[in-house]
Amino acid sequence: MEAPQNQQSRSAPKWWLGSTLALSFVGFLDASYLTAKHYLNFEIPCSILNGCEQVLTSQYATLFGVPVALLGALYYLAVFLLAVVYLDRGKEIFLKGAVFLPIAGFFATLWFLFVQGVLLRALCFYCLASALITTLLFCLSLFYLRRQRMH
Repeated sequence: MEAPQNQQSRSAPKWWLGSTLALSFVGFLDASYLTAKHYLNFEIPCSILNGCEQVLTSQYATLFGVPVALLGALYYLAVFLLAVVYLDRGKEIFLKGAVFLPIAGFFATLWFLFVQGVLLRALCFYCLASALITTLLFCLSLFYLRRQRMH
């Protein structure tokens, strides 16, 4: 009887998994859109904030020739797939990946917010949306880790 309760305390709540899946999917769409913009060289509407084009064409928009947006799309895809595989297989290693990857992503987000706000003094709506999504995923990770510590 004790093993199932212990297993249950380690598993993620359904709302947590659903939120992680939804946020990582939306983040993937956002980052994929910016990746397509980079490779297809089309203009994106930036009606809410001015500065999208300045941010997306700056020296900080690529890392070793790879668009940062593509790295973001891969990050969100990894979080999404880790959560899906955890749901399918129930192996804790996949859950840990879905928990710890957004923590690393959050620190990258802090850097990109610094780049936009301080170095470029320009804001990109799509980049800020991605920052919000990663911050929410980070908060979900912290919630999960705190919940584990309490059990």
